[in-house]
Amino acid sequence: MNTVRNALLLLLLATALSLHAQQQHAFHVLAFYSETVEQDHIDFAHQAIDFFNAAAKRDHYDFATTKDWNDMNPGKLAQYQLVVWLDDFPHTPAQRTAFEQYMEHGGGWLGFHIAAYNDAGTRWPWFLSFLGGGVFYGNNWPPLPATLIVDDKDHPVTRGLGNTLQSPANEWYIWKPSPRLNPDIKVLMSLAPSNYPIGFKDIITGGDLPVVWTNTRYRMLYMNMGHGDRVLSSEAQNKMIENAMLWVAKTHNPKPSPGE
Repeated sequence: MNTVRNALLLLLLATALSLHAQQQHAFHVLAFYSETVEQDHIDFAHQAIDFFNAAAKRDHYDFATTKDWNDMNPGKLAQYQLVVWLDDFPHTPAQRTAFEQYMEHGGGWLGFHIAAYNDAGTRWPWFLSFLGGGVFYGNNWPPLPATLIVDDKDHPVTRGLGNTLQSPANEWYIWKPSPRLNPDIKVLMSLAPSNYPIGFKDIITGGDLPVVWTNTRYRMLYMNMGHGDRVLSSEAQNKMIENAMLWVAKTHNPKPSPGE
């Protein structure tokens, strides 16, 4: 009798632990990256994967990765509450359409650096609107550290940073027109004017340069950081990146979830 009772207790305990573990995975993330892009972008992607794997254990979410951009399809995306683009972006019409539908039905997105690149040859008007209307206009070279202004000190992503952040070396992108001009865009951080001129070979001499922003019509956040192996060397910036993942995942869906 004791043996049976002990076996039942162990079964109940195992079931409770399993349910607890499932509950601990509050959300599921799929990060897309490529190994055939610029080496500095690959370096960032590899470090970011390690970073988010560690953060997922701390923050109790499931973090998966894929190098197959054909995983950007309705069936696959329906399994995840948030997708991350680390060093690339969709290139085929099918991939793009799947992402549009995912976001239009309440999906979440966190994009880094090259993820937002677009120019006259991109021919993806939906994505341009999604980003706030800014087309890539230029960048500094080589990658340099910069002082960033915290435009919104009360936002969950930037809370605790203070007025400015000293950001490690990165290649900074500037957009025309500035996404800030779009009423749907909320800029959280931008390049401080004190950095200008920034660059030696390619120089940005001035202008409004948002670095972190969200389109309030979607569950999304874009971060210009993502070039090279120094991006994740700042404890303060790393905390902001960790906050960004949690905020996008847990913020209220402005639209129905996929399948609803």
